[in-house]
Amino acid sequence: MTLHLVIDGYGADPGYISDEGRILTFLQEYPHAISMTPISSPQVLTFRGKVTNDWGVSGFILIAESHISVHTFPDRGYVNVDIFSCKYFDPEKAKTEIVKMFALDKIDFRILERGLEYLSVPQALNGMIKERDELAE
Repeated sequence: MTLHLVIDGYGADPGYISDEGRILTFLQEYPHAISMTPISSPQVLTFRGKVTNDWGVSGFILIAESHISVHTFPDRGYVNVDIFSCKYFDPEKAKTEIVKMFALDKIDFRILERGLEYLSVPQALNGMIKERDELAE
């Protein structure tokens, strides 16, 4: 089974979550903090939507275990963080770290269990890890 932690964060400092450099640093450092393996450089960009308060910074990094993404909405003090991995990580610890890193007042979260189509958890993990390792080579 794989885990997909989905966090909606509220009350973030607009200055922090509008800074591409800070989002880039998060994506460079956080995979290592949860023992994951980056297989790409982080991609970070600022998006300006047609609606004024829809602008924000988005970032993404591929990890051998799957991906981590961030989408921010500075005018709303709102941030989305997704951590999707076929390797186990502690979602409670991850939530605590994300709240601290983004100085969030409140979060809503969901933990999705994925990879249910496999016959067994070991089979799913072995297959996904093998595929990711092949990509990383």
